[in-house]
Amino acid sequence: MEELTMKIEDVEALVDEVADIAYDKAVEVVADTVKLETHKEDIKLVEQSKAWILSPERKASKKEIEYATKRLNKKAHVSLGSFGGYIIIGFDHSIAPSGREYDFAIQGNAFNSSSGGSNEPGIVWVMQDINGNGQPDDEWYELKGSETGIDGTIQDYEVTYYRPAPRAHTPWVDSEGNSGSVDMNAYHGQEYYYPNWIKEDSYTLYGTRLTPRNNQDPVTGYWANNAYEWGYVDNMGSDNLVGGNVIDGSGQRNGFKIANAIYHDGTPVKLQYIDFIKVQCGVLSKSGWLGEISTEVFSFEDLSITNNQ
Repeated sequence: MEELTMKIEDVEALVDEVADIAYDKAVEVVADTVKLETHKEDIKLVEQSKAWILSPERKASKKEIEYATKRLNKKAHVSLGSFGGYIIIGFDHSIAPSGREYDFAIQGNAFNSSSGGSNEPGIVWVMQDINGNGQPDDEWYELKGSETGIDGTIQDYEVTYYRPAPRAHTPWVDSEGNSGSVDMNAYHGQEYYYPNWIKEDSYTLYGTRLTPRNNQDPVTGYWANNAYEWGYVDNMGSDNLVGGNVIDGSGQRNGFKIANAIYHDGTPVKLQYIDFIKVQCGVLSKSGWLGEISTEVFSFEDLSITNNQ
């Protein structure tokens, strides 16, 4: 009888073990399925973004491209405009993860002051030229920063801008049901704050939106654009590199790591190298008479070559 009882207990233990293994295997299958479906959704979003970026009506004209190139060559600023405005640059060589603190640097003109200073954060995206055609038509990966995944940061954010009358504010509506305008100001005298190369009367920009950190001093009336912790261009974060004028921001640079590249779901992606960098204005806000928050870039630098950290 004791032997029979022991055998029954052995069978029950075996059943429990098999059940545990089956459960674990089922969890693995579900997890793999979720991961696969998530990456499928990532690929879908990438293809939509690629089609949008590469469509002829979205490309800046030769005139604008030459203008931006000449300014970057002499380290003069290129303003990206309101939320979603972006610039894509390519290197004449691939940049691999260096194992150092930072792999590449981007120059802005951020500075801090007792009243908050000026920080106009640009989100960085990177791409490998997988198909080898020298064009930015592969998959973009966002570099995570201090605001990635926190409350207030919105992925897949959209803003549609509408063509205004001459010397009028540029109206917009966003995917959250908000509306507003990019206002004309005394610092920029052009007839429109709407892209010259866009023929349609409206266009939509997509990306990740950060919570604005600008405010106005109620006593002095001065506006401050306060800094974010790390991970953004034109921002006095902890990744600010040595050098630069602390008074006016000239020469200010941020360092970036290729290892911070992430999939759309926030999981890390291991890139062997990058060939293209995109900087996109990550905030939709304006600071009174100073105008809209607009990321400004001056230069891009491969730190594995210059070691200028």
